[in-house]
Amino acid sequence: MGIINKLKGAAKKIEGRLTGDKVRETQGKVEETKGDVEIKGRRAANKLKAGARRMQDKVAAKVQRGAARVDRAAAKRR
Repeated sequence: MGIINKLKGAAKKIEGRLTGDKVRETQGKVEETKGDVEIKGRRAANKLKAGARRMQDKVAAKVQRGAARVDRAAAKRR
């Protein structure tokens, strides 16, 4: 929805400028800003999710390496 709000806002802003309607121009600016915020919020959420996935992969790799060490140590004791 972010890009749609941004485009609708730009259209309202232009309409307000052409007609001299300050209220319509301001509505357009607000809607355009709302679209920007939605886009940036979605990007931030995606970056957080990607970071969480990377961290999860790192933890899983460390757990596997730790399990391998335990297995090797147990094999030496036998």
